[in-house]
Amino acid sequence: MRRCIMTNDVETTSIINGGLRVETGDRVWKEGLPLILDIYAKYNIRATFFFIAKYAKRCPEIVTMVHKAGHEVALHGLTHDHKLSFDTMSYELQLEHLVEGKKILEDIAGEEIVSFRSPALRVNSDTPRALVEAGFRYDSSVAPQRLDMFMSLGSKNKMQWLKAPRTPYETAIDNLARRGNSGIIEVPVSSFGAPYIGTAMRVAPRLTKLTRSLVYCETKDTNKVVNFLIHPIELITEPQLNEKIERRSKNPIAYLLSDVIRHQLKLKNLGEPAVKLFEKEIEYWLENKYDFVTIKDINGKEK
Repeated sequence: MRRCIMTNDVETTSIINGGLRVETGDRVWKEGLPLILDIYAKYNIRATFFFIAKYAKRCPEIVTMVHKAGHEVALHGLTHDHKLSFDTMSYELQLEHLVEGKKILEDIAGEEIVSFRSPALRVNSDTPRALVEAGFRYDSSVAPQRLDMFMSLGSKNKMQWLKAPRTPYETAIDNLARRGNSGIIEVPVSSFGAPYIGTAMRVAPRLTKLTRSLVYCETKDTNKVVNFLIHPIELITEPQLNEKIERRSKNPIAYLLSDVIRHQLKLKNLGEPAVKLFEKEIEYWLENKYDFVTIKDINGKEK
């Protein structure tokens, strides 16, 4: 069974200027989302969209247009503020964010929301229990054996990715990166050392071709699933404001890696070049006869 999931993180984070910006959210709503929905319609495929709930509450159109197109609506957290990351919040605060965010999306979409991806893939040992209590059944916040974690915030907790299973699995109640019986099904983001995501596709197209080939060899005759992560904002451009990039970490090494260097790398191939690269990824999986499914289509009991 050959399956591919296109997962989309819909947020207001500006790649060019850094930080959360209302203007970026408006561009995603009016340009990025319509563009990526047109691409999916062109190839007749279904996808999963993870929404920041506060953004969706301000612009409910971003949810309705995705829902009407037949894609899965999922939660990407209440906010993408790095000061309120899931790996730093208590169980009680995580549960509060999950319940509120879930209700916002359900009120807009008119259906139950069962899938979650944490902002920046940051979680802690309380996250599985909070997901269960909030009524979620799926998560996609783990990237097994992804090795660029040191260039992102929360890298200490992400070390657990090194031993995470590569097939969809039921998680432990205290660790999304380990098997268990929590009732939460983890659908890992694809990686093979390098992540199989939009950023890597733009920054290092040749490396991404190699990663894609390895993921293909791993998934073509197994129950493993291709899970490609992209942001609609990657397919468009914004005016550069030349403002100082926000410093998110007090640690000078973390600031250099996750803010300065990572920011510069992420500016490559935005807009039309990204569209062309993205369509090549879709065409590759179609040519190899993969079915495009959503997160909630996955059966986590597979081995």
